[in-house]
Amino acid sequence: MLNPAIRSPEPIYEDEDIVVVSKPADLLSVPGRGPEKQDCLWRRVQQTHPTARIVHRLDYATSGLMVLALSAASHRALSIQFQERETDKRYQAIVGGETEQDEGEIDLPLRCDWERRPLQIVDHEQGKPALTRWHRIDTTPLGSRVLLYPVTGRSHQLRVHLMAIGHPIIGDAFYAPESIRALSPRLLLHADRLALTQPSSGQRLEFRSPCPF
Repeated sequence: MLNPAIRSPEPIYEDEDIVVVSKPADLLSVPGRGPEKQDCLWRRVQQTHPTARIVHRLDYATSGLMVLALSAASHRALSIQFQERETDKRYQAIVGGETEQDEGEIDLPLRCDWERRPLQIVDHEQGKPALTRWHRIDTTPLGSRVLLYPVTGRSHQLRVHLMAIGHPIIGDAFYAPESIRALSPRLLLHADRLALTQPSSGQRLEFRSPCPF
């Protein structure tokens, strides 16, 4: 069953190989376990594009740009682009507090916190390399508005990295303290820019989704 409270996203772009949409917050990218977790972006896109295949994911609480492949060939090509870090991804977030610097780099290895899955933790011995670059663009009544550029794509990377430097993302139910979590009913994290290479033509494409907060 689809949640009627969540509006299905309209395609931002589509051609014979791909479809690009902006995922709403609080919607799974793919189905989870159990009947209550079957509503997801992939199933919604398949209603109008039956051959759509997932290439990458956004967290349930994160909104923003996702590309889906429409054939096996385009799925392979896009998967390679993501694996080889040939795509350019940018996120926008509002984090707690005012950052001391205007920009920076967070290089902290991450791994799953197995006793509290799906949470992730920084682990300098067993963690996988994870790198995030960030740039503050504004200071708001809630905190600092930042642009985030993940070089790697670890699960919950942006959320854990910002928490680790003392500026958790506002509204983060997993990693922010209650005082920061309570400032917003949703996670203030949005994938606002995505650039990739069109699988058939080789043309570089760039997509943007206005930040909703």
